[in-house]
Amino acid sequence: MKFSTRLSIAVHILLCLDVLGDRRKFTSNVLAGSIGVNPVVVRNVLGRLKAAGLVAVEPGVGGARLTKDPAEITLLDILNAVEDDVSVFRMHEHPSPECPIGRNVHAVLGAELDAAEQAMLDRLASTTLANLADATRGRISRQEQA
Repeated sequence: MKFSTRLSIAVHILLCLDVLGDRRKFTSNVLAGSIGVNPVVVRNVLGRLKAAGLVAVEPGVGGARLTKDPAEITLLDILNAVEDDVSVFRMHEHPSPECPIGRNVHAVLGAELDAAEQAMLDRLASTTLANLADATRGRISRQEQA
């Protein structure tokens, strides 16, 4: 299963605001050019980030800015802001109760899938925007030195 691209777009936006926000104003058009998507997609994601209290957006050419310290924003916060349903796995709905596998598959597989999903959510909760911004700054620095 795959999530939509909203998480990666949201992280791209937030990294632009954190890493480069002191150098330039980031409007939806500027962000769209960096991300390689239509500005409408950026405005949609920015709206979700704004509703979650992660960014403030000034209409027109005002641009966007972070409203929280990057160390306080986790990937899980971002995921929850931009995705309506963060469930990774879906179980088939109507296994036959007449079949011994059908009667038990949800219980045995469901526990494993729930554990895998929780591990992913725990990892996202432990990674902050500041972590990603530091890694991005390091990569930019190495690229500029090369």
